Amino acid sequence: MEPERVLYLAVPNSVFDDLFEEPIGKLLLRNHRLKLITFDPKQEVIKQWITPS
Repeated sequence: MEPERVLYLAVPNSVFDDLFEEPIGKLLLRNHRLKLITFDPKQEVIKQWITPS
């Protein structure tokens, strides 16, 4: 309905730290295909925006 809208995958810091330290996670980041937001669920704040270059 809104093709101009940019979607990001939001993941808690702990998930990001665990998943993206694994080889498959590093590959996904290296390919610059994911748009990610990491957040701290306890503080309810965004920690990091990761956008493809």
